[in-house]
Amino acid sequence: MDNNVRQIPRDFMLGSGVSAFQYEGAWDEDGKGPSLWDDMLHGGADFVVDGNNADVAADGYHRYQDDIRLARDIGLDSFRLAISWPRILPTGYANNINRAGIAYYNNFIDELLKYNITPIVTIFHMDLPVKLQEYGSWTNPATVDFFLDYVKVLFDNFGDRVKMWITINEPLVYCMYTYTNLEFPPFVDVSGVGDYICMKNMLLAHARAYRLYDERYRERQRGQVGLVLYYTRYEPLTDSTEDVEAAEDCNGFMGGMYLNPIFSKSGDFPAATKLRVAAKSAEQGYPRSRLPTLSESEISMIKGSADFVGLNLYSTVFVYRNSSVRTLYPVPSVRDDVDAGLAVDPMTADVAYQFKSRPQSTYKLLMNIKEQYDPPVLITENGYANQGGLDDYDRIEYINDYLNAVLDAKEAGCDVRGYHVWSFVDLFEWKYGYLRRFGLYEVDFSSPNRTRTARKSANYFKDLTTTRTLFRKHTTLY
Repeated sequence: MDNNVRQIPRDFMLGSGVSAFQYEGAWDEDGKGPSLWDDMLHGGADFVVDGNNADVAADGYHRYQDDIRLARDIGLDSFRLAISWPRILPTGYANNINRAGIAYYNNFIDELLKYNITPIVTIFHMDLPVKLQEYGSWTNPATVDFFLDYVKVLFDNFGDRVKMWITINEPLVYCMYTYTNLEFPPFVDVSGVGDYICMKNMLLAHARAYRLYDERYRERQRGQVGLVLYYTRYEPLTDSTEDVEAAEDCNGFMGGMYLNPIFSKSGDFPAATKLRVAAKSAEQGYPRSRLPTLSESEISMIKGSADFVGLNLYSTVFVYRNSSVRTLYPVPSVRDDVDAGLAVDPMTADVAYQFKSRPQSTYKLLMNIKEQYDPPVLITENGYANQGGLDDYDRIEYINDYLNAVLDAKEAGCDVRGYHVWSFVDLFEWKYGYLRRFGLYEVDFSSPNRTRTARKSANYFKDLTTTRTLFRKHTTLY
């Protein structure tokens, strides 16, 4: 028996995915309304590194059938797609349902099912209808009500076939990068206040969507509802007490903001986080904590409101704490509240930044989640960015290392049920435009046909799905 080879369980999903705004293009076609990203990009794409927009992107709106055939050819068990809110509700309101949008996603879902590929559908993946920004976007609790109207349309139209729903993708990232880091439109600087309000409203929106499914749909449709968190493992830069404490605080804060209310006995934000933000707020002269409270009724609604948690895993971040940290971040801000410096922040690093493979940190992250909360887990994104090329041996090594770490955690008792490499094809990568390439398939964005070409990593992933075996230490090149 080859000790360097392990079996991948048959019931462990191997998949990939895309998101609507990054993939579809057809930004104003067939009745689609503008998203906030569309609006900002058309106002001048100077905040995008390569100056491009997503009007065509990978042209998935017209080429999804070809992509799904490629997904079948490499043996994917599951495919994660996102639905564009403004493609379904062009103004954001449920009084105007775009039937062409409904038809597109019906066809997409049916095409996946035709090849026995499980659709995993994300309801909100960064692309808010532009009209809702007039209300303050996710800082206004009215957006929660609009979101519930949208969710109901999706459950009504697709829930007979979709059995895995993701309510919101990366809520903490969305809130921080919209209202603090100012890397996502509309670039509203309400740091340390608006981001927390946004986080609470997204948590409530998720919980209300879950309860809606419970009350009206679960018995008939028999699906599952979860949410997806961007989840980085923070490690101390040195073994100093300060750096170790900084890593503990980051891990508790960044993950606990959502896992704790949903999966802990308290059903509330982490106690340490509440104390830290309250103390910082008092120090800064605020009459109350900038972190909104959760009422008893809100806690009751949120607690237990997920059948699984999706994790987007990319890298390990090393953190430190010393006197210089207090000069690094805006005051107030989430980063200042956490009081930890980042050796490298993968979300703001330059375009050439490549994620380092530290699979042992991923193992520790998953085991920590198991020990604290023990939810069913799905790896919804794990991927490697480069600047193109077909011979992506670096990506193969990265996937191999991380998938081994995930399976190690599964064997150690973490209830992790699948792994999705990000992304299936190259996409519009937000502020980096088309300079960061994550795809198993290369997209020629200079071609009107947006030609797809398999990278070595696509052949590698096909081998995984076909043989259901994985090298513990990768040795074979494709």
